[in-house]
Amino acid sequence: MKTPDTKFQTSNSDEYFMAQAIAEARKAFDKDEVPIGAVIVINGRIIARAHNLTETLNDVTAHAEMQAVTSAENTIGGKYLIDCTLYVTVEPCPMCAGALGWSQISRIVYGATDEKRGFSKLAPNVIHPKTTVTSGIMADECAAWMKKFFEKKRS
Repeated sequence: MKTPDTKFQTSNSDEYFMAQAIAEARKAFDKDEVPIGAVIVINGRIIARAHNLTETLNDVTAHAEMQAVTSAENTIGGKYLIDCTLYVTVEPCPMCAGALGWSQISRIVYGATDEKRGFSKLAPNVIHPKTTVTSGIMADECAAWMKKFFEKKRS
C-alpha cells in the first residue's frame, strides 16, 4: 500500500482515510508496537496521523487515538475537535473513547471491533452524545494486522 507523500492529502472516502490509518498501524507493527493506527480529518484533509507508541514511550496512555487527538488539537489550536472525524483501525478502548468524548469529536470510524476491551461493550455512553460512530470499515484488513502481530508474539 502506498502512503501519500503529503500530510495534508485530501479525499472524502472512508476507505481512503482508513487506508491511511492502516499505513500508521503498519508503522506501529514495524516498531513492535500493537498495530493500531489513526488519522484525524477535517473537511477532507488529514490534520493528524498517529500509531501506538506505548512500548516506545513506556507509557500506557500512548495509544494511537490519544496521540492523534493531541496532534490534531495542536494543529487546530484548540481542545475541541468539532467537525473532525477520527479513523482508527481498531475500536477505541474506554480511555481513548473518554478522551474523544471530551474532545467533542463529531465522528469516529473504526475498522475491527475489539470484543474484549472496546468502548461499545465496556463504556458505550462515554463518547459525546453528538458523536456518530461507524464501524467495520476495512475490518478484515485491520483485524489481519492485529492477528499477524499476536501470532508473531506467540511464535
